[in-house]
Amino acid sequence: MSDAKIIDGKAFAAKLREDITSEVTKLKADHGVTPGLAVILVGEDPASQVYVRNKGKQTLECGMNSYEHKLSPDTPQADLLALIAKLNADPNVHGILCQLPVPDHIDEQAILAAIDPAKDVDGFHVVNAGALATGGEGFAPCTPYGCLMLLKDTLGDLSGKRAVVVGRSNIVGKPMAQLLLKESCTVTIAHSRTRDLPDEVRRADIVIAAVGRPNMIKGDWIAPGATVIDVGINRVEGDAGKMKLVGDVEFATASKVAGAITPVPGGVGPMTIACLLNNTLISACRANGVAVPKLGFGS
Repeated sequence: MSDAKIIDGKAFAAKLREDITSEVTKLKADHGVTPGLAVILVGEDPASQVYVRNKGKQTLECGMNSYEHKLSPDTPQADLLALIAKLNADPNVHGILCQLPVPDHIDEQAILAAIDPAKDVDGFHVVNAGALATGGEGFAPCTPYGCLMLLKDTLGDLSGKRAVVVGRSNIVGKPMAQLLLKESCTVTIAHSRTRDLPDEVRRADIVIAAVGRPNMIKGDWIAPGATVIDVGINRVEGDAGKMKLVGDVEFATASKVAGAITPVPGGVGPMTIACLLNNTLISACRANGVAVPKLGFGS
């Protein structure tokens, strides 16, 4: 069998950001509205600092306003909640996210619950989780939403396909399953306690790997021709002791069997910030009574 088609998330995300930029330009010209994204970073986690910097850069590149709030690691929870309340009330801010993880003395759930669901562009608020589960209008978390865009671009109609989501996190696994159900897939959520996990994965037309374990899913777990979306980003030691990024799927073996597969890096990763910007645009449109553009699905 020939090697799998490589799903280029980097190129897809670049096109999505182009479309967002175009819509932002129209929103400014026609309605005098500039979407604004506020990002809060508490502490000095190096990975979080990189994410926040990238988010700010891409927000500005799309013509949006970027509001960064960098707080010291010992910031009291009450001060953080006060900042969120201020951003909730600011009409120039359409999206708010607090970069996770937060320091141990801060209750993560309390912070997520404090963000106005209409500005929760990360899609983590229980109101948005509930809307996703019940078919309401809310925000889907950015990573699974990006995965869905890549799947529909690759496969077209997903109706009736058998999908296995490996991982049950609130950030990826659970919302991914809800999005696939909405597309009329038959969905199995598998995890570390699943009996005969390889056999479950082999039944799937679509495999979403989101477990955070490097190279866990092997090529012989994949059904021939299946589409594989690898959400994992794991740092492992490569040649000569250099660190490299790998996914949760063993790419070398899986790419010989799958019909299509995302690489790591360059697959799902770039989609997350692009979908965050898309959610911010949607929020700005909703707040101002403007028709919401449907980007990322054949746009």
